[in-house]
Amino acid sequence: MSTVIVDYGSGNLRSAEKAFQRMASETRAGGPVAVSADPEAVARAERIVLPGVGAFADCRAGLMAAEGLFEAIETRVAAGHPFLGICVGMQLMATRGLEHGEAEGFDWIPGDVVRLTPNDPDLKVPHMGWNELVVTSEHPVLAGIGAGSHAYFVHSYHFRPRDPQHRLAHVHHGQMIAAVVGRDNMVGTQFHPEKSQETGLRLIGNFLGWSP
Repeated sequence: MSTVIVDYGSGNLRSAEKAFQRMASETRAGGPVAVSADPEAVARAERIVLPGVGAFADCRAGLMAAEGLFEAIETRVAAGHPFLGICVGMQLMATRGLEHGEAEGFDWIPGDVVRLTPNDPDLKVPHMGWNELVVTSEHPVLAGIGAGSHAYFVHSYHFRPRDPQHRLAHVHHGQMIAAVVGRDNMVGTQFHPEKSQETGLRLIGNFLGWSP
């Protein structure tokens, strides 16, 4: 068993690596955790984590520019291995992103990534800081995360799934924002679990022990 955090040049992955390694040790699940840009390492991984920081199209282009990397991810996901997308890594699961034009997503969970438009002019964009999760669907990755759980967000665009059943949890910031999406062996978080203290560590531990 192994977990690979995919490195495709999108941000500093050290904090994510440390959080996943900590929970792998504490829960004795998920096996060794490594950050890698090697398609062969991804092709052997039991679990895949795709982070992402920046603009949708830029992150997609960076991933696609790494020869064989997306193909390795897609093959493992199609084979049923657990996948976790974080922030833009979660948004890339959508059909398309509408940030600075239109860019194709993976189309793993149908929907669009659109700009935040809070109905309260006093609410700022980007949505940055702590917000309370509203969990609307039972899911093994969300076990033990309920009312009063907070997570850390920083984003200006959000994933709007076409099927509301794919939205597992949300937050409010002048509008409903999908905080967790999921389907089959795939799950994604708009927030950063590695920065979300107890809530984030619990989600990471749940993911490492999840067998879809």
